Amino acid sequence: MVQWQLEPEDQARAEFYALLARLFTGAPDAGLLAAIAHAPPLVPPTHTDDAGTEPANIAGAWDRLRAASAAMTSEAAADEFHTLFVGVGRSEISLYASHYLGPQSGRPLAEIRSALAELGLARRPGSSEFEDHVGVMLETMRMLVAGDAERRPAAIAEQRAFFERHIARWVFDCCNAIERCAIANYYARVAQFTGCFLALERDSLAMA
Repeated sequence: MVQWQLEPEDQARAEFYALLARLFTGAPDAGLLAAIAHAPPLVPPTHTDDAGTEPANIAGAWDRLRAASAAMTSEAAADEFHTLFVGVGRSEISLYASHYLGPQSGRPLAEIRSALAELGLARRPGSSEFEDHVGVMLETMRMLVAGDAERRPAAIAEQRAFFERHIARWVFDCCNAIERCAIANYYARVAQFTGCFLALERDSLAMA
């Protein structure tokens, strides 16, 4: 299997994208909770964005997610994931771009499918998630940052184009909805860290 040599910053970016994709695709098991709990702290960035301080808060958000992972059990995480994102009949929170963008934005699912096809990607056989699921979007970014066995990491311009077109327009609304949900506990911390990480990504890609 080909493993591309990445700069440390890009390696860290790819790993965070992979982690968040995993957390939004399914509840963490005991091993993943322990891995997050024992992960090292982050050094805060030295800048903030024009609108506020989300990027600079990433270290604190990571610490809170680590602490929540140490206190959480896999059974409780599974119950919360099911209640929030699966539900009976209807979930509390949608993880799909189409829910947040709405009909006035055109056909977001079709656009994302077209974008993935251009990248040579398609939904995995047996997957129950549509392509506009946040987990699929974050995993796509991981692939663009790190590459895979068949392709090199994408150029920054390609990463930025995909992020701005298919993620930035709705993902912060999704994270805010999770944080505001009264029954969100562990996933409030996941959403908070996701928002901080993606705000930093947004600003970094815009300056690249």
